[in-house]
Amino acid sequence: MSLLGVILALVALLAWGFGDFFIQRSARALGVWESLFAICLFGAVVLAPFILPSLMALELTGLIILLVLSVVLTFAALFDFSALKDGKLAVVEPLLGLELPLTVALGAIFIGENLDLIQLLLILVIFIGIVLAVTVHHHYLFYHRRLLERGVILAGLGAVTMALANFLTGLGSRETSPLLVIWFTNVFITLVCLVYLGVNHRFRPMFHELKKKYRVVLAQCVFDNLAWIAFAAAMVLIPIGVATAISESYIVLTVILGIFVNREKLKTHQVWGSVVAAGGVVVLAALTALR
Repeated sequence: MSLLGVILALVALLAWGFGDFFIQRSARALGVWESLFAICLFGAVVLAPFILPSLMALELTGLIILLVLSVVLTFAALFDFSALKDGKLAVVEPLLGLELPLTVALGAIFIGENLDLIQLLLILVIFIGIVLAVTVHHHYLFYHRRLLERGVILAGLGAVTMALANFLTGLGSRETSPLLVIWFTNVFITLVCLVYLGVNHRFRPMFHELKKKYRVVLAQCVFDNLAWIAFAAAMVLIPIGVATAISESYIVLTVILGIFVNREKLKTHQVWGSVVAAGGVVVLAALTALR
């Protein structure tokens, strides 16, 4: 079971890495809300035939978890997008990475997930590697000196809500099923996007751009939904903190894609951060699979 859980977490890592690459292109062509709408509508439609048994067996506890998760995930997305829009990327990205240790803490506090010392140390190594990989200038690591920076508070709220969303995704997947969790949140966010796009009269421009960028949009829909499904399923089989640590390292893959595809240049500490995070993931995945 641990081996399958690790494999699913690694699938989430790969799918999110490629998914973010295509999401960036789609968001620039269509817009953030439009891209989010496309992803969630695709997931809601494609998963619908597979969730009926779980939906029929849904109890009140599971329904409450799914509703709370959907609201939290919506706010997490809004905080993240707003932080990235208003703040400096170099300041915001390291703060958003705080969702990893926060997710581990939530698992330990609320459902008693006891990770051993080696696992905790490896998760810490992965977190440090991720933060270094996404930090352009080392002085951006001094969070206490950046409180007045634009986007910092929003990024902090984004990290907290995303950690809560990760935890609730794992809890909901164990209470109901991974496919139902992803389908339900997709439906909820699709409805939110429908209201927003309708009120702002943005459907016609969206469909106009969609015709030109349908390959990119389809790619983001497939990869992002695959990532969430694999992530949710992994948390049923292995601890939520471990699944999050492995899959969160998709950021390293995104960095690598940026180097080879977008010809981006990294500073020395970013390269080392990527190496450290990748090494931590390999060791943590191997140890977890062998248990």
